[in-house]
Amino acid sequence: MKKAASNYGAKKGVPTGDVDAYLSSVPQELRTVLENLRQAIKAAAPKAEEVISYQIPTYKYHGPLVHFVARQDYCSFIAVSKSILKIFKNELADYDASGTTIHFTAENPLPAALVKKIVKARIAENELRVKQKQK
Repeated sequence: MKKAASNYGAKKGVPTGDVDAYLSSVPQELRTVLENLRQAIKAAAPKAEEVISYQIPTYKYHGPLVHFVARQDYCSFIAVSKSILKIFKNELADYDASGTTIHFTAENPLPAALVKKIVKARIAENELRVKQKQK
């Protein structure tokens, strides 16, 4: 049976409500990549709330927007929406993407410009969903 991947923020003693604490628990090589990812998310979604949900960094704007997580040998960026990954399929060709998740490494991080486009597309999806519910 395959062993479950380690989630750094879920280690005992690491506060679960603070993204800074989560990142401080990640090895430096991955931390730098995730800090860059975090900055790209915040730049694209300045109104999003940054929280820890399911023991991982989560951004909320009219519901879940995106998440990220560090594993032992890679990181994941979770776009929450399968349709978004289909839209950016060509730009994600160099990454392992399945379902709503994009896996990447410190050696091959996601470009900030692509992260911003994905986040902005997710914002548009969430805003449209809210608008449709109000009708």
